[in-house]
Amino acid sequence: MITTERLTLRRARHDDLQAMHAIFSHADAMAYWDTLPHKDLATTKQFLDEMVNANPETSDDFVVEYGGALIGKAGFWRQPEIGYIFHPDHWGKGFGKEVLSVLIQRAFEHHNWPKIVAEIDPRNDRSRRLLSSLGFKLTGTKEKTLKLGDLWVDSAYFALENPGA
Repeated sequence: MITTERLTLRRARHDDLQAMHAIFSHADAMAYWDTLPHKDLATTKQFLDEMVNANPETSDDFVVEYGGALIGKAGFWRQPEIGYIFHPDHWGKGFGKEVLSVLIQRAFEHHNWPKIVAEIDPRNDRSRRLLSSLGFKLTGTKEKTLKLGDLWVDSAYFALENPGA
């Protein structure tokens, strides 16, 4: 478990299903995710099961709690790629920067990776601003990297170099 000034990051549990589904079924939260919004609990359960059972050698992922309520997830699903998603009710409060700051510091100290990478939908201005505020640099873009329903989505790639490497 990791704590920040306002948040608790902990490993996912099976009893997180309803809270995770509230995020992963929300159209706004999923607007720039790599899948469409979850239509049913079974889809979220499969995602959550993968998160709960992830190999710690390749995954370092957390759910994020605020005031005891699960509001998002963040971490390294595939190391060293960082990812994050929050329920829209909690956007604009600085939670993303608070969480990513502590995860980046932890990753560089514990894993000593030469860099952390991120892939976002280039239309996602919030993520672009968040990554830039943390020192990530745009390393490239690619068109039509993912098809969601009938829509092809592009990708923007970012990297943050380990200052101690």
